[in-house]
Amino acid sequence: MRGLLVLALAVFVLVVVMPLLRGWRVRLNPVPGANELVKDPMCQTYIVRSRAVRRGEGEGAVYFCSPACAERYADGGRRV
Repeated sequence: MRGLLVLALAVFVLVVVMPLLRGWRVRLNPVPGANELVKDPMCQTYIVRSRAVRRGEGEGAVYFCSPACAERYADGGRRV
């Protein structure tokens, strides 16, 4: 009887608990490199990539600390 209870508990852990733990682990850091620091080309500050304002796509993407810096960059670096 005790062996059957241990077997049922093991099956429960494998079927229910393990997928939940696997999903929880993936949610901790959903985007690889999201915590990487990037440098704003206008004010030279560093900001976490996941919170930065992004302009452009792929390798040509430029990251900014704020929409104001992004606009200033788009205007050729002139003050707004």
